[in-house]
Amino acid sequence: MPDDYGYNLWFLVILNSAIFIIFAFSFVKPRTKPDWRAFGGFSAFVIALFTEMYGFPLTIYFLSGWLGSRFPDLNLLTHNSGHLWQDLFGWQGDPHLNPLHLLSNVLIFAGFILLYQAWRILYAAQREHRLAVTGIYARMRHPQYLGFLTIMFGFLLQWPTILTLIMFPILVVVYHRLAKREEKDITAGFGDDYLDYARRVPAFIPRLRPNKTSPGPNRPHGPDTR
Repeated sequence: MPDDYGYNLWFLVILNSAIFIIFAFSFVKPRTKPDWRAFGGFSAFVIALFTEMYGFPLTIYFLSGWLGSRFPDLNLLTHNSGHLWQDLFGWQGDPHLNPLHLLSNVLIFAGFILLYQAWRILYAAQREHRLAVTGIYARMRHPQYLGFLTIMFGFLLQWPTILTLIMFPILVVVYHRLAKREEKDITAGFGDDYLDYARRVPAFIPRLRPNKTSPGPNRPHGPDTR
């Protein structure tokens, strides 16, 4: 077995999954069913990712024949072979320093920053029983969902697997549906105030310049203030 064999390390699977899930939980603080579904989808993605990264390389196993024929000098038993983009693009050197891996780190960090900024504004709005329309919410209506997707896309650039590549577009659809359902609940609680806000601010693609959206009167909040 090669010296850099890095699988069957189930302690690292549990440790890394727990770190990212707890870290995300500390920012999101899920309360409603849509919150828990969004967080559950993210958690499942993270567990699937680290299971292949440190547990069992299912993707390498399924692609071993094709990879072996295309890259005959590639040692599929090494941990570095899991960095499939490195192999497919023919890059040499440390896979942790290739352009996509470095970009993935930026995206993962940016995703967590987005989650934090969203939670900070949302928490303050909930305490004051008003809509969250300031800060990042002045640029987009669903920053937390975009934060989750940004982190997951960053992981795909770092360590693509068959399962996570299948899960990602499904989660995009799930988050879009959750956002639509959430907006119906918020409209029921805030009425025209939220409809006016929704007309001014895009859902997922942030504006470069925030709109000056009036938060409206302080009404009792509905199921959620996003």
